[in-house]
Amino acid sequence: MKKLILIIVVFGLISCKGDRSEDIEKATDNTDSVSTEDLIPESLKNIDPVVLTTEEANKLVELPLKCINTEYPNKLGQTLENKAAIGEPHELHPAFYGCFDWHSSVHAHWSLITLLKNFPEIEKKEAVREALKNSLSEENIQGEIKYFKREESDSYERTYGWAWLLKLAEALKTWDDPLGQELYQNLQPLTQVIVQRFEEFLPKLNYPIRVGEHTNTAFALSFAYDYAKTVGNEEFMKIIKKRAEDFYLKDDNCPLSWEPSGYDFLSPCLEEVDIMRKVLPKNAFNLWMEDFMPQLKNKDFDMEVGEVSDRTDGKLVHLDGLNFSRAWVFYGLANEYPKKYGHLENLADKHVAKSFPNVVGDSYEGGHWLGTFAIYTLMKAGNPEKE
Repeated sequence: MKKLILIIVVFGLISCKGDRSEDIEKATDNTDSVSTEDLIPESLKNIDPVVLTTEEANKLVELPLKCINTEYPNKLGQTLENKAAIGEPHELHPAFYGCFDWHSSVHAHWSLITLLKNFPEIEKKEAVREALKNSLSEENIQGEIKYFKREESDSYERTYGWAWLLKLAEALKTWDDPLGQELYQNLQPLTQVIVQRFEEFLPKLNYPIRVGEHTNTAFALSFAYDYAKTVGNEEFMKIIKKRAEDFYLKDDNCPLSWEPSGYDFLSPCLEEVDIMRKVLPKNAFNLWMEDFMPQLKNKDFDMEVGEVSDRTDGKLVHLDGLNFSRAWVFYGLANEYPKKYGHLENLADKHVAKSFPNVVGDSYEGGHWLGTFAIYTLMKAGNPEKE
């Protein structure tokens, strides 16, 4: 069956891109056979990779632990049906009212869970457990569902917040702890609402959204696919895979030189690579990459990191997030294809080294969300399965 799927995908690629007989022969080879000769450019040498240690975890945990109960300032992103729809953030979102906006609160909870799972002896472990239990109570999740079922809330947090909610559910599902399983069950009704929203929306989306901010389609598909794979939701996986192929299979020569835009925290080109790496068989992915971003296989490939001019500006600080999100894509490629893309690990290290020192102790404009991006990136460094 796998061979049949591969043949279908490869011939689909051929029909889209013309006669590629030489590449077809390459695609039948399931080994990562590119030479490992090291041609690292000077700008990528002598960079010490950032390692997520217990010491760093103790620093990073302070950010989400503080912000999940920080109600103001707050950006509700709310469409009002009438004047009665106005309310305090904690009234509207009893679980996810802190951290400036809903999606940041969701992924702050993910950060707490991820740090506690991987560093169980963290100094504030009891405070973290108590905070999670209070936030993700059954009653609070029902309050969140009530908001999502409002008349004007069909598209609320579409699709960035949706994706992080599923990433949160995935983290709870894989947490081997009675508290994790209790909170996973509490979250399930809201998780199912989000899955249903995805399933209803994706078939209606005729064209992907290729921006470097929240509505980027490839990012949402990537996180949703991770969740579906983890929980074994085969039907959801099929929907995501089909839409990813519909959107991206014919893409050629992504204009990486156009990036970044001034407010980007995601790379449109690299997020597309990330989802296609997950949904395509290896041979088909290699063939697709030959047309989409062939420069990434060059051992001397390099790119400048994002530069932030003002970290108190909520939009300009996005570029620190871009450095992290680029890095997690590079780490993903290096982990899965060490011979062909292993050199990208050095480039990922360069991006992390640029922005990691700015995460702890920075202004609230970045502190309420950048910690999550740093944690997610460092969990991908050297171990793609560890979250």
